[in-house]
Amino acid sequence: MGRATTRIPMSHRVLSPNHKDDAGDNSGNQPPVQLSGSIFGFLEEEATVLSSPENDVYNIQQEIENHDECEKHEDSDDKIQFWETQRQNLHTTLFRTTSLETKIRSITKVALGEIEVTGNICSCSKPVSGGCRNCRMREICSRLQNSGFDSAICKSKWKSSLDIPSGEHTFLDVIDNSNRKKGEVRVIIELELRGQFEMKKASDEYNSLVCKLPDVFVGKSDRLQTVVKILSIGAKRCMKEKKMHLGPWRKQQYMQAKWLRVTERITATASVSPTLAVDVCSTRPVRVRSSMLTMDLLDELTNMSCFYAGARVVEVL
Repeated sequence: MGRATTRIPMSHRVLSPNHKDDAGDNSGNQPPVQLSGSIFGFLEEEATVLSSPENDVYNIQQEIENHDECEKHEDSDDKIQFWETQRQNLHTTLFRTTSLETKIRSITKVALGEIEVTGNICSCSKPVSGGCRNCRMREICSRLQNSGFDSAICKSKWKSSLDIPSGEHTFLDVIDNSNRKKGEVRVIIELELRGQFEMKKASDEYNSLVCKLPDVFVGKSDRLQTVVKILSIGAKRCMKEKKMHLGPWRKQQYMQAKWLRVTERITATASVSPTLAVDVCSTRPVRVRSSMLTMDLLDELTNMSCFYAGARVVEVL
């Protein structure tokens, strides 16, 4: 009777160095198969291969952080250079002046000094100490006209559009035609230029730029246009750095409309004092209101007045 044999699955064979195969002869003294070195060695190699992407991700993150630091450094340098350029451009624009601008600026300065000392030029219903804006403009305009300049109070008004809202503004100007070669020269006088560009939530760089503006500006229209452009670019950059929205009333197009879109130029009211203006209004003929019920009565009164006037003339003769 033959001996029964048991088949050992392949997966369970050769699990240790001391295991002997039943079907084979051990006379050859063949060395047992060592799996620990092959299988676990492969796993170790696989683990090593799998660890390289993690190193790559770490290196990429380091490169991104280094790039961000470089960009921050570059942004900081660009920021400093930008505001320094704006300050230099503003300084150069403001300190360029002509003899015409110097004369008008001198008269304006003297007039404002006397207004501040006097303090009683305001003829409004609610007078303000030192005079309100309209009364000060009227007084300065009168001084410039007395000095021989074609000065006027200007009113600009514009309608709303897709880019800017509607608005209006008043200021002074002087038109000079003395130089035929240059043609007409327009000098603008703004009594509150600095206040037109101030913002509550502005950065220190923008505020330092606004502080360089004079409170009272006297200069040609193209010079003021350059100033508006510099400050508008600065306001846009300021809001971008603070990650805030720039209001449409701060845009360059809106700011330029204040002094460039003139719809009315008043020269007569500046030369007439408030008291004379009241006298002129009082000399206007009184308009008599009548109706169908009083028409005949008015005619009779008119005839009676003419009769009495004629009788007085006869008596005098």
